[in-house]
Amino acid sequence: MAKVKQLTVPCKNRPGELARIAKVLGDAKVNILSCLTTTSGEEGATHLVVDNVNKAKKAMDGADLSYTEADVVQVELPNSRGALGKFAAKLADKGINITLGYQTSVKGSKKASVVRAYLGFPSTASSTVRNCERGKPPKSW
Repeated sequence: MAKVKQLTVPCKNRPGELARIAKVLGDAKVNILSCLTTTSGEEGATHLVVDNVNKAKKAMDGADLSYTEADVVQVELPNSRGALGKFAAKLADKGINITLGYQTSVKGSKKASVVRAYLGFPSTASSTVRNCERGKPPKSW
């Protein structure tokens, strides 16, 4: 399980908001590796993992886009039925709460599922997370 930076950009729930954010990053030659946009009422947020966080922050600062930065974990899972459930259950068993998670996969790929999750967890769960960060997920995955 690798740690990556996620940038969260607050936005309005209206057409063009994602296009505006993506254009700012694209013009700065920043590649968006993953994107999740959520809305509630008139407000929304776009969560981004990019290939160059520093360039992204500089571009958003220049465009007056506010953002927050957080460490999130990224793990590649088998592209098979139940893999996400097993992963989430292992974390839950250790008291680790996934407060935001998103996954994608490509049909036919053996290892295309990537989960990016913001985790809230007690100190007792640190060994599980540390092992995953060292590339040693639980054997039952």
